[in-house]
Amino acid sequence: MIEVTRVGVVGAGTMGHGIAQVAAQAGLAVTLVDVAPAALERGLAGIGKSLDRLIAKGKLTAADKEAALGRILTAGELSALADCQLVIEAVVEKLPVKASVLAELDRCCPPETILATNTSSISITKLAAGTKRADRVIGMHFMNPVPVMQLVEIIRGLATSQPTYDAVQAATTRLGKTPVEVHDAPGFVSNRVLLPMINEAIFALHEGVGTAEAIDQVMKLGMNHPMGPLALADLIGLDVCLDILRVLHDGFGDPKYRPCPLLVKMVDAGYHGRKNGRGFYKYESS
Repeated sequence: MIEVTRVGVVGAGTMGHGIAQVAAQAGLAVTLVDVAPAALERGLAGIGKSLDRLIAKGKLTAADKEAALGRILTAGELSALADCQLVIEAVVEKLPVKASVLAELDRCCPPETILATNTSSISITKLAAGTKRADRVIGMHFMNPVPVMQLVEIIRGLATSQPTYDAVQAATTRLGKTPVEVHDAPGFVSNRVLLPMINEAIFALHEGVGTAEAIDQVMKLGMNHPMGPLALADLIGLDVCLDILRVLHDGFGDPKYRPCPLLVKMVDAGYHGRKNGRGFYKYESS
C-alpha cells in the first residue's frame, strides 16, 4: 500500500486551505497550489487564524502552529506537485473546471500518484474517465469547516482500485478524520440528503411561510439542529448549493431536486453567503 507522506492540495479557498491545514497538523508535508497569488495569501492567512483559535482554546501550542506552517509550501503551478503521493483537488464545484484540473494533474504527476477530488456531488467515474489513471482517482469529500468536521466521504469511481481506496482510507485516518465509504451517485449521501432540506427551507422563505430567522429557529429548537438550514446554506455558499442542486436535478432527472427560484435569483445577484458578506443574512467582512 502506498504510504502518503506528501500531500498536494489544488485550490487555496475555504476547503483547500482547510485540507492543507489538517494535513500539516498531522505531520505531512503539504504543497498548496493556486494560480492566484492573492488566493494563496488569503489561504495562508486563514490557516494562521484557524491555528490561533486552537491556541486560544488550549488545543495547540505556538510551537505546534509554527511547525504546521513550516510544513506548508505554496506554488502557482501544478508541476510543483510532482513529488506528492496524494493530490487533492479542491477547486470550484463545476465539472469542466474539475475535469480540466484532473487532466492536467494526470499529465504532470507520476503514474503512481493518487488523484483525489473534493467534489460535493459530481460523478467520480466521469471525472476519472478524463485521465489515464482511472484506477487511481477517488473522491475525498471533506466537510466545511474542514479543521472542525470529522467526516470524509470516500467515494470510489467505477474503476477505482482497492489499493487506492486503502491508501486514501489510511491517509484520511492519519488526518484525524473518520472515512466513510459511499457509492458514486449524484450528491453521494451527504448532499443528497442535505440539499433537498436546504432547498425546501428556501422554498418556505420564498413562499412567505416564515422569515429566515423563524425557519432557522424552528429547525434549531424543534429538530435540535446546531445551525438552521438557511444559515448553513450561507456557510456552504449559495453558489455551491445551487451547483449541487443542479447536479442532483440533472443526475436523477427528478423534479424534487429543482432549485428554488429564490436561490437562483440570489446567486444571480452575487449573494453567495458568508464568503462575500451577503446571503440569507448579512455578514461583516473579516
